[in-house]
Amino acid sequence: MITKPKGTYDVLPDEVKAWTKLESIIRRICQIYNYKEIRTPIFESSRVFHRDASDTSDMVTKETYDFLDRSNRQITLRPEGTAGVVRAFIENKLYAQSPMQKLFYLGQMFRYERPQKGRNRQFNQFGVEALGSADPLIDAEVIALGTSLIKGLGLKNVKVKINSIGDKESREAYKKACVAYFSQYKDELCGDCLTRLEKNPLRILDCKVDRHKEFFLKAPKIKDYLNESSLSHFETVLKALDEMKIVYEIEDNLVRGLDYYSHTVFELEVDIPEFGAQNVIGAGGRYDTLVSDMEGPDIPGVGMAFGMERLLLAAEFANKSLGKPDYLHVYFIALGEAAKKACLTQMNICRLGGLYCDMDYLSRGLKAQFKTADQNHAMFTCILGDNELEEFKINIKNNETEEQETISIYDVYPYVLNKINAKSACAGCKEKEVKE
Repeated sequence: MITKPKGTYDVLPDEVKAWTKLESIIRRICQIYNYKEIRTPIFESSRVFHRDASDTSDMVTKETYDFLDRSNRQITLRPEGTAGVVRAFIENKLYAQSPMQKLFYLGQMFRYERPQKGRNRQFNQFGVEALGSADPLIDAEVIALGTSLIKGLGLKNVKVKINSIGDKESREAYKKACVAYFSQYKDELCGDCLTRLEKNPLRILDCKVDRHKEFFLKAPKIKDYLNESSLSHFETVLKALDEMKIVYEIEDNLVRGLDYYSHTVFELEVDIPEFGAQNVIGAGGRYDTLVSDMEGPDIPGVGMAFGMERLLLAAEFANKSLGKPDYLHVYFIALGEAAKKACLTQMNICRLGGLYCDMDYLSRGLKAQFKTADQNHAMFTCILGDNELEEFKINIKNNETEEQETISIYDVYPYVLNKINAKSACAGCKEKEVKE
């Protein structure tokens, strides 16, 4: 039997509803914040992701899917969304169309990492990128969008962990301090951190192996090396979060896993006991030199990304499942060949009018067809036999009230539509009474 590759999974029909609901919520929130959707290729030139030999992030050095195509071009399956969006921003000169571009994306990413619950080698990511402004308030807006999404899923106790890694001048001063400090402990550093010490010492702070060692806890803090402009930027972001009543916690060792960040970096956490210590479901930061590093103009940006599997898992653990059952407006039960053809005709009329409908195509008995109507959560069931057809009548059952009527076969669509509209109007009246 042929099976799926390790680290991938199938989204089965019963699960798709939750995915489409999540995507709908994401698109709604992005519309509220005026972010426009962009779609980029699943694979790119390897140069998009492997830009700099000093980039020591695990994603770039260990986890990318790289290959040669048939023309011997170096190709990489995208491991994250930001670099591809920035490439498209530059190549299509979006900066010439508008000085500020607020974009979002939904798509599949690929990383060769150890599969675990909510983390796969092929996964889906939602992200936003705001390109064109160095204003710290746009940093705060991106964070606000992220917290709005989490709350929109019905999750509570959202926490923002935030830090500043400053501008280039601040980072250079801090790098020197880190090299001087960690050089004393070369014998205790893991192999990855020894490499980072030479290429990018800031990445040592993101180490999952050494972070709990005593010498690590006493390492220099970047906040002590921020210059005046970097401090001002960070303080403005924090004040904006205060104004929006967004709860945050300053995390001194937060640097994020990618090497293109500057100034604001942040992670979004939810209080989900089942996640244990791995309760981060979204993260991002500012990247003021990424566009120019990719041979574009000197344009700053800030962004954020969520693993969509993690969002769905968080909603499930919090009993906020997005996968509500699908339903039909009408399920047609035909008893006889002539009745089946007549049902097909009426079903087509209903479908053209926007009603969700289906019927049996397996020539099964009445009991089996009723069972299928229940499985499909049909609001109405229409039963037509050859005898009713001779009188141009059809039996229709309201599956919520259990009431059954006999109507003209030509009245199925207006009958169901009127019942649905009446129910919606009644629900609206009750809601109004509650508010009053």
